[in-house]
Amino acid sequence: MYRSAYNSLKEWKMSADRKPMILLGARQVGKTWLMTEFGRNEYRNVVYINCDTEPMMRKLFLADYDINRLLLGFQAITGESIDEGETLIILDEIQEAPRGLHSLKYFCESAPGYHIMAAGSLLGITLTQQESFPVGKVDMLRIYPLTYIEFLRAMGHSALADMLESGDFTLIEPFSERLTQLLYEYYYVGGMPEVVKSFAEKKDLNRVRYLQNLILDAYRDDISKHTSKVESVRIGQVLESLPAQLAKENKKFIYGAIKPGARASAFELAIRWLIDAGLIYRVNRVNQLAVPVKIYEDVSAFKLFLLDVGLLGCMADVPASMVMGFDGLSPEFRGMIAEEYVAQQLASRGYKIYYWSNDNSTSELDFIVQKDSMLLPIEVKSSTNVRAKSLSAYLKADPSRRGIRYSLMPYRGQEQMTNYPLFAAGIGL
Repeated sequence: MYRSAYNSLKEWKMSADRKPMILLGARQVGKTWLMTEFGRNEYRNVVYINCDTEPMMRKLFLADYDINRLLLGFQAITGESIDEGETLIILDEIQEAPRGLHSLKYFCESAPGYHIMAAGSLLGITLTQQESFPVGKVDMLRIYPLTYIEFLRAMGHSALADMLESGDFTLIEPFSERLTQLLYEYYYVGGMPEVVKSFAEKKDLNRVRYLQNLILDAYRDDISKHTSKVESVRIGQVLESLPAQLAKENKKFIYGAIKPGARASAFELAIRWLIDAGLIYRVNRVNQLAVPVKIYEDVSAFKLFLLDVGLLGCMADVPASMVMGFDGLSPEFRGMIAEEYVAQQLASRGYKIYYWSNDNSTSELDFIVQKDSMLLPIEVKSSTNVRAKSLSAYLKADPSRRGIRYSLMPYRGQEQMTNYPLFAAGIGL
């Protein structure tokens, strides 16, 4: 399965100032597969240790951080030899080994010739709580569910993926209908690797939903196992409220939609846990449209998106007929799925995304992205109805402004606004 992050790992391997690599991301986004596949292809051998299932790892780092002793320990556990520069050492679920994260500092300082990767399903939470995190001594790479382009490749449509990545819309246009149909499949299947692999092999939509429910159940289990009873209930309530929150015309997160009388003070930690676990994206409001956009951030108003469009559809119990298009489905649902999809594509490309609304929320721009010194407002339309009053008003105020609209309309480059088909989300940035 092609993952664009593989190329980032190749750059890491060849880097002159390479440090131990930490892969961040939610459970089941493919971190373990990516590490082991990269090691199998790019190294003479791989030393893989799961710190959660290997009991000896719970004691290995407690005595000291002597590199030679640690390397001998890794070899004793796996039976594999370790050669500097020729072996990839993988420490999976590293947060389960006491002081394991801190040991990466000493590999960076005292043994930089050894290539080490680490990951963990709840490592993002561990990093926010870890007092001895090796700041400046590790490289980090965030792994996301498959993007639409990665989905195309996994489904055997590499030629369409290459075409789409080229950005040549004179070439892409004749294939728009096919790309749109495949987009509907992506809306339903999403980008979780196990689900995509199953769909590519069996084309069984019932199996897709079964696997998605298993993943959501695993997330719920993580919540209950790693938090207090009160905290787990609140985290679960936030998570389960997302479909209804995103189905509103104004998708701003409303605490009262979790339960009547809910207050921010009771649920702020729950939202933080979900963000650190990689399960949601938080998109904060900005109250002014100017560069640098960060200084106009209003953290009291925000939207929350799930990490994967397919999992969101599963939570909303969307029928399998969605793979054939949006016929018979409500406009609210169409808008929810389209905006979730675009947020996922932008986040996976590393963009920090915001949204804008005026103080009384009568005007809104779905997403705001700063690219270098340019501010790019983005409107998302789930159909061919592309009236966007807020974006039009913003552009008319200044001829130098530029904007992007994603919709089911074909590509159209205008002086100030460019319309991209939804299947090209992220391509035009």
